[in-house]
Amino acid sequence: QVQLVESGGGLVQTGGSLRLSCAASGRTFSNYVMGWFRQAPGKEREFVAAINWSRPNTYYTDSVKGRFTISRDNAKNTVYLQMNSLKPEDTAVYYCAANSNPAAAMSRRSYIYWGQGTQVTVSS
Repeated sequence: QVQLVESGGGLVQTGGSLRLSCAASGRTFSNYVMGWFRQAPGKEREFVAAINWSRPNTYYTDSVKGRFTISRDNAKNTVYLQMNSLKPEDTAVYYCAANSNPAAAMSRRSYIYWGQGTQVTVSS
């Protein structure tokens, strides 16, 4: 059974940092793209960042470029999202997801496995 478990969310002030982790288990993810999405109250779930397990390709939505960094530890089957210079508009539930189609790394519909989410709140 595939499991994606997020951790690392919390409350932080504007300008602060958090690092989210996503521990993956239940199958081999070497050919998958791992992504982070977020959903704020009343809004649709949106793409944040993605990374290939086997290649160093990374993808970011424009609003987080230069502030967020996605990385992976293949030995631990874990993906990270380092979030710096956080803003109140980054407040959302953050979800980890897995996608078997590397050509659609930024497409929410292509992701087939999802974690339960972790809350990130940035106070002004």
